[in-house]
Amino acid sequence: MSDGSVQQRQSQPAVPLLEEQRVGEILAAVPERRHWRYRPRRVGMVWRSRTFRIAAVCTVLALCGLAILALVRDQTGTEGFLVGLGLAVLPVPLLMAAFRWLDRVEPAPWRNLLFSFAWGAFAAALVAIIANSFATRWIATATADPSDADTLGATVIAPVVEESAKAAAVLLIFLFRRREFNGIVDGVVIAGFTASGFAFTENILYLGTAFGEDQQIGTSGVVSMTAATFFVRAVMSPFAHPLFTVLTGIGFGLAAVSARHRRIRRIALPLLGLVLAMGMHALWNGSASLGPYGFYAVYGVFMVPVFGLVTWLAIWSRRRELRTLSAELPAYAAAGWLTPAEPLALSSMRARGMARDAARQRHVAAVRGNPYGPGYAPGYGQGYVAPGPSARAKAQAKANGRAAARAVAEYESFATSLASLRRQARRGAAGPDFAERELELLHHLWQRRDVAAPALTYAAHATGRLRPHRLPAAPYAYPFPQHTQYGGYGYNPYLTPHRPPPPH
Repeated sequence: MSDGSVQQRQSQPAVPLLEEQRVGEILAAVPERRHWRYRPRRVGMVWRSRTFRIAAVCTVLALCGLAILALVRDQTGTEGFLVGLGLAVLPVPLLMAAFRWLDRVEPAPWRNLLFSFAWGAFAAALVAIIANSFATRWIATATADPSDADTLGATVIAPVVEESAKAAAVLLIFLFRRREFNGIVDGVVIAGFTASGFAFTENILYLGTAFGEDQQIGTSGVVSMTAATFFVRAVMSPFAHPLFTVLTGIGFGLAAVSARHRRIRRIALPLLGLVLAMGMHALWNGSASLGPYGFYAVYGVFMVPVFGLVTWLAIWSRRRELRTLSAELPAYAAAGWLTPAEPLALSSMRARGMARDAARQRHVAAVRGNPYGPGYAPGYGQGYVAPGPSARAKAQAKANGRAAARAVAEYESFATSLASLRRQARRGAAGPDFAERELELLHHLWQRRDVAAPALTYAAHATGRLRPHRLPAAPYAYPFPQHTQYGGYGYNPYLTPHRPPPPH
């Protein structure tokens, strides 16, 4: 560096630096956001906007829905489309209720389930109908045998295309909603909703086509093609598509509970589940070509046992989630975050439901204002009838009861997530933000503790899970209220331990 440049730098006036000791005073003098003169540049921020992502996903699914419905209507006709739609919607509530029942321990957000159903009904169905039609036409042109092209397309092309398209929804939830994908049950439920949506659209096509054939040949009633198709697809095998895709969901569920350093396992398990789903789907589609009794043989020897095995695995996984609560939450009870009775109640579906009912009934009983029954006032004559609560008070009590029940349900959900997070940490599957997530869940529990803790304690005692020999020492060994008299519970300060400071 030349001497001239050094002299030039020394001649410039010195710029004072902000002192670290004055950081509080400096930040306090910063104007409000609406008065900022220098705002952050929004480079690429549109892609990070939650509103933009939701709008983009809804737009894509809506376009796919319009396209697939137009294609199905073109193949079935308007009348056939309406008949197929009316019949195809009948098994949907059964399927959704079954998977939602399985997910009662730690319910997945409805936005994930609705996205999965919409993806299967619109996006996956659109990809499948376009790809299958193109592949079948290409095979027919290459082999000059349309019948062989249909068989090959149904047994080889369709399983690969359809299962891959449905697996995309499970993959998206697994990648972008990772906190809400914690195990086998989540994989089964997401895959089940996706396949239910796909089967819904496919049933519209098959039932609408069968109705069109019946219209041409003049058949109706029980002997019609529409009735036979409905019996096979909606009565005998409504769980066919969900059963195939659930194998993929199980693979993703096993990957979710695997340690983070086992990358090969986390990749291989979903792929193995997808391959099994494709193979089972191919066997089901090819059963018609195995002779007159091929379909019944595959249905009875293979489909029913596999369905029973998968159902057992799903229920076992659900019970395992409940056992996780009783194994992991006592550590937080020992630290004072929970009462000793809460892990016992949270690990029982019956006790959890009773706690929600007790929280709701408590406000209804409180508005009556009289434990001896409505209309009775002690100290007055026998014929005196005290005025009952007003309609406004009753409505307010019902609203408060619903809010209390909702608070207990949220408390149960957060406690389940906390136990699942702790189990993941034990297995090395939790992320680096474990401490932050744990603190956030504890904060949510703390906000609802005053409502949920006594309700769960009451439920643990009422269901017999808190037996006398398991009663903790003082200050928890205070007598429980008689739950059989009033149908509710009373808040007991002796049931609440010394609380640690709330999280910030």
